[in-house]
Amino acid sequence: MSRLRRLAGLALLAAGPALLLGVFFVLPVSGMLGLGLWPNGHLDLGPAWEAVTRERTARVAWFTLWAAATATAITLLLGVPAAFALYRLAIPGRRLLRAVLLVPFVLPTVVVGVAFDSLLAAGGPLGFLDWRDGPIAIITAMVFFNLAVVVRTVGTTWESLDPRPGEAAAALGARPWQVFWTATFPALRGSIVSAASVVFLFCATAFGVVLILGGMRYATLETEIYLLTVNLFDLRAAAALCLLQFVVVIGLLALAQRARRGTVVAHRVAARPRRVRAGDVPALLATVTGVVLVVVPVLGLVLTSLRDDGAWSLANYRRLGASDDPDLVVSVLEALVNSLRIALDATWMALGVGLLVAIIVTRRSYSPAERRIRGLLDGFFMLPLGISAVTLGFGFLVTLDEPPLDLRDSPLLVPIAQALVALPLVVRILIPVLAGIDDRQRQAAASLGASPFQTLLAVDLAVVWKPLLAAAGMVFAVSLGEFGATSFLSRADHPTLPVLIYRLLGTPGEHHYAMAVAASVLLAGTTAAVMLITERLRVPGVGGF
Repeated sequence: MSRLRRLAGLALLAAGPALLLGVFFVLPVSGMLGLGLWPNGHLDLGPAWEAVTRERTARVAWFTLWAAATATAITLLLGVPAAFALYRLAIPGRRLLRAVLLVPFVLPTVVVGVAFDSLLAAGGPLGFLDWRDGPIAIITAMVFFNLAVVVRTVGTTWESLDPRPGEAAAALGARPWQVFWTATFPALRGSIVSAASVVFLFCATAFGVVLILGGMRYATLETEIYLLTVNLFDLRAAAALCLLQFVVVIGLLALAQRARRGTVVAHRVAARPRRVRAGDVPALLATVTGVVLVVVPVLGLVLTSLRDDGAWSLANYRRLGASDDPDLVVSVLEALVNSLRIALDATWMALGVGLLVAIIVTRRSYSPAERRIRGLLDGFFMLPLGISAVTLGFGFLVTLDEPPLDLRDSPLLVPIAQALVALPLVVRILIPVLAGIDDRQRQAAASLGASPFQTLLAVDLAVVWKPLLAAAGMVFAVSLGEFGATSFLSRADHPTLPVLIYRLLGTPGEHHYAMAVAASVLLAGTTAAVMLITERLRVPGVGGF
């Protein structure tokens, strides 16, 4: 009987979050798929097949895979040696260099797109390269954005590897490259595969960067879905491409999971960094290249924002508060306030649901059935990771527009979408913390007469409050820069700052472009400030990858 009560209690606790995810994730995604496969109430694969087999779709799919694969390869070629240099070598200022390489990952994708666009524009610092309207700019921006993933993921693993197997191989006469392939790489393979799969996924689903730098000519599946929906109103074709993208993403995650199997688990030690040797020059060069790749676009963005009519000026920033521009419904500062309000709502939503999910998943299981249910719930709430933000926003657009779920004019629609995007992040941050709590502490509190709620406050929240604050900072920063889903759902008179920046880029007039650059600096500074506060909490795993 107690077993049935526990299962019933588990089901009752999970019912709320599961219902929310069902309404605001499963329903929109299934509605989007239904639009492409059941357009008239019955199965009709004709429109979906026609959309998938178009010549342009083939070009878009090929460019998506080619650009993502190329960017991933370049990121690994730079990131793995840089990870070695920054985590295993005694380089002066290596902590500062790590922080510099982390900057791009916390920048909104719109900001990254504007940074490279202004850098490579005809009058920009690198305009002479003539890369602005080609795939080189897109791939370089992808590498810029994802280099931190490889450096952080591989570097933290490399830092804790036991150096003795490599030293033994070197003592037996192995050359440095032989030491790496026989002793080091088997222990690093899991982190390298994990980083590569994440980078490829981010590149294949990149939206803001590709939309700004590629336009109609160089589109990925992500931007093509947006263009089909917003510009061409071809919802069936967009739904078919969403399905194609979903299959590709799930297949990628499955392959990455399979590749990680059999990875050598090496003994971890607190290894001290060693002195630089002559053979470390390639790793140092890769590190310098990575730092230059990061610093130049950011510095170029700031410098461009300070130029007005060929002179140094703060005029572009003064225009951000102007409300008399006939081409803008709201000022840039008003859009920033909208973004902050939406981010605040998205944060409490994601934290509330994420904390409850993490508590449910990490509670002790007393039977195999209970353990399987918790495992299924854990996987179910990770589903938003397999769907891009554009697909989610499109699903909201086509399903939540009729009673009883007509939310088109609701101010909570955008925060809900952004909370879903960030929900897996919250769950993944909190689960290791809650799982590390000894269950005997809860049992001791209960034996002293504490109720389940009092036990939760005295034991769990006493440990999880700091990671919870760090997760709040991460969600807030992600929400501030979210552009994929928000581009579909943001109301014209209440745009977020990323949406308004994109509108400024498409509005005629040099001063509008200059305002977009200045607004990007403002958004980047706000996001960086939030992340700096989060990093100060120094919670293991938060801010890492």
